[in-house]
Amino acid sequence: MKFTNKQYVRWDDLDAMGHVNHAKYLTFAQEARFAMLGIFDMVVARAEADYKAPIAEGNIFIDVSMWVESIGTSSFILVYEVSNNGVLCSRIKTVQVSVTEDTKSSRPLSELQREVLSKYLESQ
Repeated sequence: MKFTNKQYVRWDDLDAMGHVNHAKYLTFAQEARFAMLGIFDMVVARAEADYKAPIAEGNIFIDVSMWVESIGTSSFILVYEVSNNGVLCSRIKTVQVSVTEDTKSSRPLSELQREVLSKYLESQ
């Protein structure tokens, strides 16, 4: 199952070239991730983004669809698709690592986390 979140593109998300700055796409992914998994104590261990089409206007809402690609012992991979009016603008992938609240060191995913992540697993 995919999770879809609406993100607002502000006028200051646009750069001098008149399109959304590349770094803002990771912010869109972060906001969608928080909407989907806000209860998780996790860090981003890796992020990669492929840009497919520009978003060349502000004051609009875009869609960020995301799902879980895989689940490991203490980490999981999320895939995001940022689209504007049905046009794929970016595909992003992040590796998330579950961490302890106090020391921020990695720890195995809890059963609750695995249950939530499994709902969005790509193969289902």
